[in-house]
Amino acid sequence: MDRRTLLVRGLAATAFTGLSSVPVCRAWGQPATYAAFLAGVRHEALGQGLPAGVIDQALALCKTPNAAVIKADRHQPEQVLTWAQYKDRVLTEKKLSDGLQAMTEQGERIGQIGGQYKVSRGVIAGIWGLESAYGTRMGKFSVIDALATLAFEGRRAAFFRGELFKALHILAQGGMEPRAMLGSYAGAMGQPQFMPSAYERFAVSYPEGGRPDIWRNEADVFASIANYLARSGWQDGAIWGEAVIVPDSMAQAQLGRSHVRPLSWWVQQGVRPRAGRFADNAAMGAVIRPDGPGGEAFVVYHNFNVIRRYNASDFYALAVGILGDAIT
Repeated sequence: MDRRTLLVRGLAATAFTGLSSVPVCRAWGQPATYAAFLAGVRHEALGQGLPAGVIDQALALCKTPNAAVIKADRHQPEQVLTWAQYKDRVLTEKKLSDGLQAMTEQGERIGQIGGQYKVSRGVIAGIWGLESAYGTRMGKFSVIDALATLAFEGRRAAFFRGELFKALHILAQGGMEPRAMLGSYAGAMGQPQFMPSAYERFAVSYPEGGRPDIWRNEADVFASIANYLARSGWQDGAIWGEAVIVPDSMAQAQLGRSHVRPLSWWVQQGVRPRAGRFADNAAMGAVIRPDGPGGEAFVVYHNFNVIRRYNASDFYALAVGILGDAIT
């Protein structure tokens, strides 16, 4: 073992000695070493009333900044996809076939939970499929390790520091070992890929009672997704949107989520539903044509914007809606 490794390990060990002061780099306001940063986290967590045993067990996972997390954060893909490319990438034949199989196994339960929360089973299934491939891909990073790394090294240190403390609070509630709190490199957790703050706000157990388990308990997963959407304003019985035909001559500036108009107005402009008729309960909507003239177009309604509150991307909301409709 070289001298550098010995020094790093020695510094890490001091992170759990209850230091009351932390050396700070004046230029950036950040602790000068990772060990000092962890000591500061521990000190602040104790001040928030969290049990020392929980804190120490969690932070013991954070020996050094996780290089894989830093690489993922700093080397995100720069390619800008068109809607057609994005659709081909995420709505694969496998995603559709796996979704049909998943609904054979879980469709009744999703429908029951969706009925209780007054959220369509299609949107629950669509989010479940996109976020974790129906519970099969939740991420393999320790959430505590990832969040601590990003709070120390990341571009949004203040945000991730807040999420780290929320994750510690979740662990303090009991019922979970820190090593079992797994997620993405950015700290999104479990099958719904909730950040810790979203877990605290929206995660629920089903039936009620106990700590929500969004990693292993599918009923809790579906109820948590449904609760998120219900509290974000989902309108029961309404659809998210539908495919339409838009004249190529129609200016792109007339389209977009902000241009909400009566369907009768869109019809006057030559917009036609691909299905032959518009949904019976739809009156107002916006038309989006992500790839411009010649590309696919959709009229989107209120519930489309609710999906965007889960992930603020038109592409994501379209994919959730299309996937959910296809597998339910």
